[in-house]
Amino acid sequence: MELILLLFVVCGLLITAADGNTLVKVESYSDVVLPCSLSSKENIESKLFDWKKDGHIEVFMYDGGLIYGNGLSGQDKQFEGRVSHFGDELKNGNASIKITKAKVSDSGIYSCDFPRLQPRQTFNIQLVVSACRTPSAKPIEASDDRSVLQCVVGGASPRPKVEWRDSSGQILPAEETEVPGKENSVNIILKTTVTKTGIYSCVVTQEGICHQAIDEVTVHITGPEKTPGIPYGWIVTVGVLAVALFASFVAVCYFKNKLEGRTAVPQGEH
Repeated sequence: MELILLLFVVCGLLITAADGNTLVKVESYSDVVLPCSLSSKENIESKLFDWKKDGHIEVFMYDGGLIYGNGLSGQDKQFEGRVSHFGDELKNGNASIKITKAKVSDSGIYSCDFPRLQPRQTFNIQLVVSACRTPSAKPIEASDDRSVLQCVVGGASPRPKVEWRDSSGQILPAEETEVPGKENSVNIILKTTVTKTGIYSCVVTQEGICHQAIDEVTVHITGPEKTPGIPYGWIVTVGVLAVALFASFVAVCYFKNKLEGRTAVPQGEH
């Protein structure tokens, strides 16, 4: 029994769900033990117990020493070669099973049923297999005054929360795209635009055993900083007007002098 409890700790998180079922959480591709034991600790070496997923998928069956693949048939292909029991613990009423290399698609409600016991006993276990993923962050577009950052989280399950944050921890506005992945997972692409030099973080949060994963990007904005003052367009406009006025003034003076020269009367003429 101590060995089974140790496996619970090493292979997954064992807690009680709100509905009273045993809840087991584990990361994908890890081995996981699903617990099932009679409180009476009755010897079940000659008994029958049947494990099913979601009420109809055959996971594992033991019948007086016969098991799937060794005297019994009907096991679902999803679990062929991946499920075993603890033969040495049967004498203590322990019908627990171990699933090797758990996949996201293994998530579901499992039932451990003793149909021939009086009264009949059935135990329910909820298995959640999480695909924890590390984000991949990088700049995908840059100019003198801005940079577009992209964060990709591929094949995650359950669906994570993905955020872009600046160096002070503030969440940045971002555009999110979601694409369905394999085995009920999701692929998420998150983009944001920044205009200041600094370190920016893509933060992925998954409830349960995955917690947080972070990838950082350092951004350098190379363009000159804009200083407050008169807008450049106004400066150009004023300059053009000044040149035009000066040109007009010169032209008026020229024609005025020319006109005065034509109307002047030469001395000595009466």
